[in-house]
Amino acid sequence: MPTRLLSCMREWIFVKTTELKPVVFLACLIPMSLLTWAAVNGKLSANPLEDIRDTTGIWTLRFLILTLSITPLRKITGWHNITRFRRMLGLFAFFHAVLHFVTYVWLDQFFAFDEIVKDLTKRRFIIAGYISFVLLIPLAVTSTRKWIRRLGGKRWQMLHRLIYVSAAAGVVHYFWRVKLDVQRPILYGTVLLLLLAFRLVRLRPVHVHRKLTSNQVQQTRL
Repeated sequence: MPTRLLSCMREWIFVKTTELKPVVFLACLIPMSLLTWAAVNGKLSANPLEDIRDTTGIWTLRFLILTLSITPLRKITGWHNITRFRRMLGLFAFFHAVLHFVTYVWLDQFFAFDEIVKDLTKRRFIIAGYISFVLLIPLAVTSTRKWIRRLGGKRWQMLHRLIYVSAAAGVVHYFWRVKLDVQRPILYGTVLLLLLAFRLVRLRPVHVHRKLTSNQVQQTRL
């Protein structure tokens, strides 16, 4: 009876997760929809370019943090099917990162690549932003199951750990960009550190177990 009940619960959670996917997708569209509505209806501030740039940048960072939160939530709640949302959230992070990059290159610099190069040498927060964006490109490209099979599980996981570096560079980019009002970037940085600490703590027992197993094997051989 308990086994049957557990099986039914798992099936119910799977169905609910499948039903939630379109809801989560629509929810992820809300930030961009609100920004588009504000732009069309003239509801942006006196500096609309800054509104677009800041909104796309902040939501890139938020979606990165949401993506990294999936594994801790799965471990804490036991809701394993929540991992079905991870790829979607990661791709939305990349989507907003592309919009943020295009806003800078097109609307801000008007494709003046000589000015863009000068920015790279003069403003360090631009360099941090470039690093964050460039690291997301291979992660978005290799996010499919086909690429997992092509690279192999271990190599794919190693590559996708770059999301932590990308998120960290994003926090640094945000921190250097705002200069004075640094409360939000510090908050995002704190959350990112907690997520990284959770991952390191979770990996440590695995390494300890492997080391103990290796020692036991050697003792058995002796």
